[in-house]
Amino acid sequence: MVTTSSQSTGPRAAPAAPAQAGLLEAVPFACALFGADGGLLAGNARYREEFGELAEHGQREALLARLHGGGEDEAPREVRAPHSGRWYALHWGRAEHQDAPAQVLTAIDISERIEALDSHKTRQEKLLFTSRMMSVGEMAATLAHELNQPLAAIMNYLNGSLRLVEQAGGPVQVERALQAARTQAEHASAVIARVREFVRAREPRRDAHDLGQIAATVLELLRLEAERLQLRIDLGLPAQLAPVFADRVMIEQVLLNLVKNAIEAMRDIPTAQRELRIDARMNLDDQVEVRVSDRGAGLSPAEQDQLFSPFFTTKTDGLGIGLAICRSIVEYHQGRLFFEPREGGGSVFGFTLPRYEARN
Repeated sequence: MVTTSSQSTGPRAAPAAPAQAGLLEAVPFACALFGADGGLLAGNARYREEFGELAEHGQREALLARLHGGGEDEAPREVRAPHSGRWYALHWGRAEHQDAPAQVLTAIDISERIEALDSHKTRQEKLLFTSRMMSVGEMAATLAHELNQPLAAIMNYLNGSLRLVEQAGGPVQVERALQAARTQAEHASAVIARVREFVRAREPRRDAHDLGQIAATVLELLRLEAERLQLRIDLGLPAQLAPVFADRVMIEQVLLNLVKNAIEAMRDIPTAQRELRIDARMNLDDQVEVRVSDRGAGLSPAEQDQLFSPFFTTKTDGLGIGLAICRSIVEYHQGRLFFEPREGGGSVFGFTLPRYEARN
């Protein structure tokens, strides 16, 4: 038999008649009757089972506020119960109890429907992501094929120009410029080769590598851009840092992407504040941790939540796949890509890599 709740407040309402109580028990979902004072008159077993843990279940206004997130709107609504995490469709109806107005609450458990909708949405998002990534892969393969020949021609022209300069005893500045251009072309050629291998799903080549050399290569590639922006780059890598077990070109691409993002983040700040720092250390998990810090504007909480989502970008001309690819590369290396706000303003992007000695 349904009894009056002991948690009702205000004047005690009259208990529900046996016929009404029996009718509530016959309802196959949670159902409750509230009196004119808002106190609970009766609730069936499902109501007590599903909402009895809530301290507010005996008062209409308090229950509404708890389930509706602070409001008292009685319109039909789908809500998530805070104590159980289950979803309910709430409906309120008007009735009479002993010639006094009363309100009837029905709460239908729709958790399975919500979960099915979420699962369907997730599958759709995965299919869309897979489709877009396949398109990106096809474009990458096409670009790699089309760029390979002109890059080879550029390398030949640069090597020929260097030989001519050496034979003619040309200016040292010209020779250095040609050597720098050749270095850039060689790096681009190596990246394209890795892209072609990645598209063909070949195993990357992992070996022992010195992070100092990787960082030096990346900084040399970005030296002209840093000088143009009058940006200071500090390198804080310990001399005895353990070699990492990695594919060199892949990790160069990760570090290059993070450093380029840091440079982009500081384009609009005063020149005197443009400071970029690359640090490395052994963390508590016995992995090498690399951190790239900038003094840019930082990221909002909303941007941080979507930071590593594919195709999300804060740049007007960005594709939103750079960080997602970086994360895939780092996770392939059994590492972790992370972000944290920099103390005093700015951002810190970092990643971890296993030591060569600790490789699996």
